[in-house]
Amino acid sequence: NTSKLKQEPLSTHHHPCSCRSSSIFHLAKKSVFSQIGKTKKMTLRLRSSSWKSNLLKILRHNHGFGSASHAARHLRQKPPHEPTLRVSQNPISRFCNTMSEKLSSIGEHEDANTQVMDFPGGKVAFTPEIQFISESSKERVPCYRVLDDNGQLITNSQFVQVSEEVAVKIYSNMVTLQIMDNIFYEAQRQGRLSFYATAIGEEAINIASAAALSPEDVIFPQYREPGVLLWRGFTLQEFANQCFGNKSDYGKGRQMPVHYGSNKLNYFTVSATIATQIPNAVGAAYSLKMDRKDACAVTYFGDGGTSEGDFHAAMNFAAVMEAPVLFICRNNGWAISTPTSDQFRSDGIVVKGRAYGIRSIRVDGNDALAMYSAVHSAREMAIKEHRPILIEALTYRVGHHSTSDDSTRYRSADEIEWWNKARNPLSRFRTWIESNGWWSDEEESDLRSRVKKEMLEALRVAEKTEKPNLKDMFSDVYDVPPSNLREQERLVRQTIKSHPQDYPSDVPL
Repeated sequence: NTSKLKQEPLSTHHHPCSCRSSSIFHLAKKSVFSQIGKTKKMTLRLRSSSWKSNLLKILRHNHGFGSASHAARHLRQKPPHEPTLRVSQNPISRFCNTMSEKLSSIGEHEDANTQVMDFPGGKVAFTPEIQFISESSKERVPCYRVLDDNGQLITNSQFVQVSEEVAVKIYSNMVTLQIMDNIFYEAQRQGRLSFYATAIGEEAINIASAAALSPEDVIFPQYREPGVLLWRGFTLQEFANQCFGNKSDYGKGRQMPVHYGSNKLNYFTVSATIATQIPNAVGAAYSLKMDRKDACAVTYFGDGGTSEGDFHAAMNFAAVMEAPVLFICRNNGWAISTPTSDQFRSDGIVVKGRAYGIRSIRVDGNDALAMYSAVHSAREMAIKEHRPILIEALTYRVGHHSTSDDSTRYRSADEIEWWNKARNPLSRFRTWIESNGWWSDEEESDLRSRVKKEMLEALRVAEKTEKPNLKDMFSDVYDVPPSNLREQERLVRQTIKSHPQDYPSDVPL
């Protein structure tokens, strides 16, 4: 009869784990044995499950627990960490907290291999052996591909079928991106641009992934995804306007070149800071989920971005909140001049997904058909199943990291040349569409000639277009500029007036 427990006062100076709690436990256990003994003669050598079950019934009957599961939940609750001096609490509450500790040791005499405990996160089996999880698996995670290096379909390959129209557009956009990169790169070398970064060698990741997405999907890029914008309809003139920072640039000249953005095309403006876009994408994905949108968020980043804390925080957040977001990592082997071997010991990026509870896949990033199929499938799962997906695209950055970099200082020119020829994503995909009768040498020549002409004209127009007004440097943040911002504007104007030779003459003041 546990009514005695209700009447017994508790000292205000006992620790939660004091001997009094232990005595309450023994009283309760004795009470259970007494109840059992009234209905059936038996020895006191009872299996733990018997007296545990009857104890739950007593708690339910005498103390108002709605069900046995309700009582069981009370027994599983662990006592909070409290200071030694505390106010007396309900005796039954202390009794249940202590019981949870006692019940955890039940069944010690049983075979350890048969025990399963429902720990936080799910049931866990026990083992009598000392087993550490290996730091790496014996074999690397395989890489999904559809086309071999010669552009031929791999036997029994599984992929999402693409129409002739989509396939030709993918290839045409890849060629356009390559030509745009080459012309802008040369323009920077001529001193006409301050900075540029190419996507040479990574065209398939850009274009094929964009083709598999919906225009309603929100993009959070790094600075090597202009192909996604190109696919969505961003014109060559718009690219040129941004790189030259003229008055037609949507960022009003306040961003570095290649830091594009488009509200109309659901493409968030590129941030130069590494990995900050990743947690932003997760928040946007959760918002899409709350609004029940048939869309997902997609964020791109390099292998170097996974060494930032933002990547890990975003992965965990996405998994716990079940956010429909695609994490697309371009693992091109180099974070500027830092090789992956100096970044992490794990098997690339794909294995990091499992650690956070995220479904993941490794894809050949130089295989446009594989990238399209993987992203298409991942998008469906993300939206329908409300889950994040991690895609590691293995590729190689053929170009320098940017115009501020000379990659031959840390890797051989022969290595770069081999990747550019043997593993070129454009030539591989072209071979496949030609084998289907969808492309020809004549069409190739016409495309390259037309794009080059359009690109040079866009460059000429952007270069001659007037720059944004100086006042635009200080607008769009505050409705009424604060005094410190007004002071900065005054100092800039004063400096330009004092040293006009050091500043561009075509910037309206």
